[in-house]
Amino acid sequence: MRFNIFSECPTIRAACRRVLRLARNAAAVISAGVLAAGCSIGSARLTDEKVTTYSPRVVSYGEPVPRGGGSYKLGKPYSINGRIYTPEDDPGYARTGIASWYGQDFHGRQTANGEVYDMHALTAAHPTLPLPSFVRVTSLETNRSLVLRVNDRGPFKRGRIIDLSYRAAQELGIARQGTGRVHVRYLGRAPL
Repeated sequence: MRFNIFSECPTIRAACRRVLRLARNAAAVISAGVLAAGCSIGSARLTDEKVTTYSPRVVSYGEPVPRGGGSYKLGKPYSINGRIYTPEDDPGYARTGIASWYGQDFHGRQTANGEVYDMHALTAAHPTLPLPSFVRVTSLETNRSLVLRVNDRGPFKRGRIIDLSYRAAQELGIARQGTGRVHVRYLGRAPL
C-alpha cells in the first residue's frame, strides 16, 4: 500500500494550500510591480505583436505644451517591426492612402525631432519625410484639406501613410472612425 502524505495528513495538506496561495499572491504582486515599473520609465504598446516603447512624457496632460525646441532631422534608414524605412527629402512626394491618428497616449512626449507632441496642434507623423516639414493632407471622404507640420515618425502599421494629431483628424473629419483615405503632398521643410 502506498502512503500519500497529502491525503493522510490534513496539517500538511493545509500547509501546502497556504504555500500555493502565497505563491499566487506573490506572483500577482510581482507582476503588478513589473507593470508599475514599466509605467514609471515610459509606456509601451503592442504593435503587430511587437512592443514599441514611447518616449518619456515631458509635459503632463493638461499643462501647456511648449512650441519649438526640435531640430532638423532626416536620418538614416531604420527598421520597425521588420520593415525598413528610408528617410529622404523628396520634393515630388505625393501619395494616396490611409491616415490614422494618435492622441493622449503620446501627448506631452518628445517627438522624433525633439519637439513635444501636442494632440491639439495641427501636426502629423510620417515615416520618411524630413523633420520638420509641411504637408497638405486632403481627406478623400470629406474633401477637407489642411497644411500640417510633420515633426514625428510613424505610422508603423502596414497600409498607413500618415499619422495625424487628434486635432488634425477632427478637422479632416476622420477622428470618429479612426482612419480615413487621404491624399498627402509634401510642401517642403518647415522652420524650427
